[in-house]
Amino acid sequence: MSDSHQKKKNVIGITIGDINGIGPEVIIKSLEDPRIIKQFTPVVYGSSKIISFYRKALNKEDFNYHQIPSLDKIHHKKVNILNVWNDEVEIKPGQANEKGGKYARLALQKATEDLKEGKIHAIATAPLSKELVQEDNFKFPGHTEYLTQQDDAKDSLMFLVHEGLRVGVVTGHVPLKEVSSKISQEKITSKLKIMIKSLKNDFGIKKPRVAVLGVNPHAGENGLLGDEEEKIINPVITQFKNEHHLVFGPFPADGFFGMANYKNFDGILAMYHDQGLVPFKTLAFESGVNYTAGLSFVRTSPDHGTAFAISGKNEADPTSFRNALYVANDIVNQRNENGNPNES
Repeated sequence: MSDSHQKKKNVIGITIGDINGIGPEVIIKSLEDPRIIKQFTPVVYGSSKIISFYRKALNKEDFNYHQIPSLDKIHHKKVNILNVWNDEVEIKPGQANEKGGKYARLALQKATEDLKEGKIHAIATAPLSKELVQEDNFKFPGHTEYLTQQDDAKDSLMFLVHEGLRVGVVTGHVPLKEVSSKISQEKITSKLKIMIKSLKNDFGIKKPRVAVLGVNPHAGENGLLGDEEEKIINPVITQFKNEHHLVFGPFPADGFFGMANYKNFDGILAMYHDQGLVPFKTLAFESGVNYTAGLSFVRTSPDHGTAFAISGKNEADPTSFRNALYVANDIVNQRNENGNPNES
């Protein structure tokens, strides 16, 4: 970073994701917007050969980038491609295979290493296949779990955000049949603490209003349809209210979203994955962002997957990924304003 102006620009790392999915496409489409470079310096962790392949396949020959072997060669007025590997890789758009998983994993591991060392300010992760990325030394349900472990964090929160809508989940990537047994007062308390802290420090909301959803239909109907609300969720809400937090609920999830009650809150805590993500993606599928709250560093991603079915067809919408880049940059700036850049 050669001058004082450039030193103020954040460096956002971008992991390429599965090389046969839509990751490279949404990355190129996001970074071809020249306004990006004025906001922050992007570094794509992957391979220039992959980017070159998709640039040609997408007819994006005007998309220019700067190849670098390491971050000390970074160019702050260009898109940087950091070559994590130099292998000749056969690219098969739309085909889910182990090579796609392997190179997605290598890019993620290198970017995380640089992030932990403070060489970059945040990462935005393109989609990977949770199944294909597994190996003996990498057994995680997804990005969130891996990054939480890498940060030595006790807990984190999958936080879906789009403008004023922010939805977190108590249980993430677990089978539905295990949800009830994994919901506890301790876990809800932990997720609520992370959410409230994140709303304050990452989003600049001084006194956030948080809604908590029930787990059962009609929030249990006073015990008729389940007792988790009375035995587990209500005591936690009472505890937070006693500590002067603006926490409300438990709300029946269907009516809460159906009647647009979500507009009255800064954050919403759902009990399980689909309860929170189905309404969120219905409202903000092409523009929502997945943010991992509760970590010392900043990580965002688009709210969609690898979409192998449309890979290489120039059909992928980059809006969610582009928003993920802007949200990452905004949160880094917000933390810096707070004077605590390394705490969520």
